[in-house]
Amino acid sequence: MQNLRIGVPLWGAIALLFVAVGGCAKKIPAAVELPASFLTLTVSLERTPLERELDGTTEATNQGTVSAQTSGRVAEILYDVNDFVPAGAVIMRLQGTQQRAGLQQARAALAEARARNEEALTNYQRIADMYQRRVVAKASLDQATATRDAAAARLSAAEAGIASAKEGVAYTEIRAPYAGVVTKRLVEVGESVSPGTALMSGLSLQYLRVNVNIPQSVMDAVRRWRQGAVYVGGQRIEATKITIFPEAAAPSNTFRARLELPANALDLYPGMYVKVGLVVGEAERLLVPATALVERSEVTAVYVFEPKQGTALRYVRLGHRFGDRVEVLSGLSVGEQIALDPIAAAQANGNVHRS
Repeated sequence: MQNLRIGVPLWGAIALLFVAVGGCAKKIPAAVELPASFLTLTVSLERTPLERELDGTTEATNQGTVSAQTSGRVAEILYDVNDFVPAGAVIMRLQGTQQRAGLQQARAALAEARARNEEALTNYQRIADMYQRRVVAKASLDQATATRDAAAARLSAAEAGIASAKEGVAYTEIRAPYAGVVTKRLVEVGESVSPGTALMSGLSLQYLRVNVNIPQSVMDAVRRWRQGAVYVGGQRIEATKITIFPEAAAPSNTFRARLELPANALDLYPGMYVKVGLVVGEAERLLVPATALVERSEVTAVYVFEPKQGTALRYVRLGHRFGDRVEVLSGLSVGEQIALDPIAAAQANGNVHRS
């Protein structure tokens, strides 16, 4: 019975020793096999535009001040500063008593001109018929012809007067020339205005552009490439058109350029300072898909795959964004493999460490 008690622990220790050796053998694989859904990308250098970074200022392409086109007193102001105004909306009304009275007079004059024109036509036809029958002299026909032509001219003038009077009434309703935001209101209700009086200022946020001063040293390269982008909030917005002014400003000897931006550019407002990248050549950069990045707190990382060690999370430093890809400044080398799906990489990484 005593030998039996000694033997049992001994055999148990031997069994545990074999299990430990077997477990250690599993932790030294020749290669790590990943799930079929786990996709990797071998990073390499790619030719991308080389840019000179400058400071620029945004402004609205459509901006201006609406002025009065007729005389009157301000009766109603429908929009104020910072209000959005649809295109064609009435932003202000003037008291149009005089203009409406002028329209009534023009309508009365038109009715009279039509009646006199009808009378002149009838009289001319009667005189012309009598002249054909040699009842009246040629002088009577000439007089009837002149009266007819004068009545027709007065009718045309009355019709033009109607158009002018209607336009005068329309001028009492000031409309927005385009959709935008009100920036200044320059008159008050009850104030008298005359043609040319400034009423309201506004701008459109749909189309923006950026003004930038270009140093003389890179001017030739900028003219040759005529490509650029604006960087704001981590986003890269390609310019649709670059206009370069033909003369340098004194005494800085810099050239002014204007970058047109696509419609409804995100997070941009007139007057903002932005970074402008003007293409001056080409450079090789290490680019990775933005979807492969892992953001943790204030740092960014990617999962790097090594065939014999599995996946490992590695921190990287990023540069500019090019569409759906991001430049990696440090943390990765050419030829390394990164995981395209961080979630799958994290799961595979956990499976490797548990094996």
